[in-house]
Amino acid sequence: MADKSSIEWTEATWNPVTGCDRVSLGCDHCYAMTLAKRLKSMGAEKYQNDGDPRTSGPGFGVTIHPAALDIPLRWRSPRVVFVNSMSDLFHAKVPIGFIRDVFDVMRETPQHTYQVLTKRSLRLKRLAEQLEWPGNLWMGVSVESADYLDRVDHLRSVPAAVRFLSCEPLLGSLDGLVLDGIGWVIAGGESGVGHRSMDPEWVRGIRDACDEADVPFFFKQWGGRTPKAMGRELDGRLWDSMPAVSTVVA
Repeated sequence: MADKSSIEWTEATWNPVTGCDRVSLGCDHCYAMTLAKRLKSMGAEKYQNDGDPRTSGPGFGVTIHPAALDIPLRWRSPRVVFVNSMSDLFHAKVPIGFIRDVFDVMRETPQHTYQVLTKRSLRLKRLAEQLEWPGNLWMGVSVESADYLDRVDHLRSVPAAVRFLSCEPLLGSLDGLVLDGIGWVIAGGESGVGHRSMDPEWVRGIRDACDEADVPFFFKQWGGRTPKAMGRELDGRLWDSMPAVSTVVA
């Protein structure tokens, strides 16, 4: 079964891979790592593989799940699907053969729209030409501060139907952000224990860059102790723009 998602910019999650490792500042308070520890303690089968304690945690070792590949084939109604909300499809420990298997499922289910997000943008760029890209796949990279703007350049070389940025948790200004070739931008603050604050001017800078480049902008949250603690309004309104989703029926 698919997991209905509480993430505002998607409808469901699908996790043919679980587990990950910290690679940048945006990983410091990873919700998925915390959730994996809880799921392991509850005996969840997919979360019994521990990761390296220096970069990961209990239940968060990178693990592929071939048995989960056919899940989208069973869904009757079209949906927007965040792929690997509990992992990173382009992690070095995920074989290219398995990435191809995931892409094949997407291609076989054109009624759904798939969203894949990675921090491993260099591997994404290197593998892009070796993959057959489905027309219903949106490919994104995380960009939490200007230190990681090179991920945007890597993404630009990928032949995805939509290329998008997730600027969450936003930890600094993205001055210098160029949106050529980018079709969507999400921004949001960090939530949870020890959350880091976000300057409203950082968000406004991204919104204004999107407006100038005519790129849809989605503001997810201010963050805080809980995701909804400080709401979602920016300058008195919600910003929920998204690209058009796939309407193809298999």
